[in-house]
Amino acid sequence: MCTSIQPIEWTTDCKDQNFDGIVLVAQSHDTLPPQLECLKAPLQDYSSVDTGLDEEVVLLKVPGAPGNRLVFASTGPLNRDYDDVRRFSDAAVSAIKRALKAGMQRPLLVCPPHGDYEKSTLVAALGALHALYMPLEVREANMKPSPYKVCVLGLWVTQEADGPKLVELANALESGRLVCRDIGGSDPERMAAPRVAEYVQELFKDSPVQVEVLKDVHFFEKEYPCLAAVNRCANDVPRHQARVIKLQYCGEGPIQKTLMLVGKGITYDTGGADIKAGGFMAGMHRDKCGAAAVAGFFQILAKLRPKNLKVVGSMAMVRNSVGADCYVADELVVSRAGRRVRVGNTDAEGRMVMVDLLCEMKEKAVHEISPQLFTIATLTGHAIRAMGPNYSIIMDNGPAQRSGNAMQWQKAGDVLGDVFEVSSIRREDYEFHKGKSEYEDILQSNNLPSTGTPRGHQAPAAFLIMASGLDKFGVDSANPLPYSHVDIAGSSGPFPGVPTGAPILAMATNYILS
Repeated sequence: MCTSIQPIEWTTDCKDQNFDGIVLVAQSHDTLPPQLECLKAPLQDYSSVDTGLDEEVVLLKVPGAPGNRLVFASTGPLNRDYDDVRRFSDAAVSAIKRALKAGMQRPLLVCPPHGDYEKSTLVAALGALHALYMPLEVREANMKPSPYKVCVLGLWVTQEADGPKLVELANALESGRLVCRDIGGSDPERMAAPRVAEYVQELFKDSPVQVEVLKDVHFFEKEYPCLAAVNRCANDVPRHQARVIKLQYCGEGPIQKTLMLVGKGITYDTGGADIKAGGFMAGMHRDKCGAAAVAGFFQILAKLRPKNLKVVGSMAMVRNSVGADCYVADELVVSRAGRRVRVGNTDAEGRMVMVDLLCEMKEKAVHEISPQLFTIATLTGHAIRAMGPNYSIIMDNGPAQRSGNAMQWQKAGDVLGDVFEVSSIRREDYEFHKGKSEYEDILQSNNLPSTGTPRGHQAPAAFLIMASGLDKFGVDSANPLPYSHVDIAGSSGPFPGVPTGAPILAMATNYILS
């Protein structure tokens, strides 16, 4: 599986004839450094007859350049209030797509360093690699003569010493995103829960990541009752039966920080008894991108092997099926934490499959060194309504907020263009989920979609805190536990399209590269 990562090479020579074309990503042809002086003249000649050079992706014949070809994509201005590092990845995606149309098989990506964006070359490389991803189903079907869209991607660097490090880092980060795309983007049969487990076991077979797969339905009913309720209908179909995949990485040296991650892995979301009608079901195989991100982050850990860091992960791989045995609104389910939960809407299944795993993490966290708990999920349409597409949302509980965790994630996300908005969990969110009668302690959801519910992305975080028992570990407790909820419904990627791999670049920047 990992052999499908696009091969990468580096060079300091922009005239290296081992490549068959240059793909240039820069703000303007006027801003090129002296090392790229040979590219200025043809671009200036082109701009003399086409003033749109800095607005369109163009292909030029440049004698002496590799393959005599140059694709130029401008980032556009980079100094305005609203410009950010994504200008480089966006331009690289467009440029590589044009290079593919031109038939390049050994493109050399050239992105000159930029004083205001330290990681601009890496960001451009990651943009190019995103465009070069080949879906798992296509690779496995042998529909192409190669599992790669090009033979090799070249990266131009100004200093020889920078080459190996850049390639190593790009490979590691892309390998994590590839895993995330494979799991998150593949169809609901190829990545049904048992097959996700097989993929993950094979992936980490010879790595420092330990894998444990849980599948016994009676165990689920006892230990993870909320997850078991969602799984009840799917469990009648062997190939759709739930799996809980547990991962652990422990770096060398004394542990200084412990990350505890729970990922939503709904392999397909029909909505359950509250079925997604009116054409809203298409694309619901992407509801597993939270768990996919957990696996992708562990792949980066396996590649870079950071010291002094322990990471524990749980992937909740469950199908929300509809049928005679599906769970329904009005049911009472007692969570692992002993809270009576009234089901309000079966389409709010994501919080159900995560909450008992979060409770389990809470139980273990009190014995860990400097623990931080997270849930990562494509949880609500409201996240997209509130912040728009392309943005992850992070919300802290009291202890996490006091340590500035959400702001740290946002700052880390800005480095490589894995961008975040910070939201807050407030008292209204807790009030919303309080039981409405003496039958239940907690209401799982109302019977409206999140997009039609005020504070539709914040309130589910309060549910997770309440139903897991984390509300007993707030700032007012003797043992406060920092917890953050990450909603990637907007940032996980378009459908149709390729998953982005959010938020693993931000996670890697925050906990490995910093």
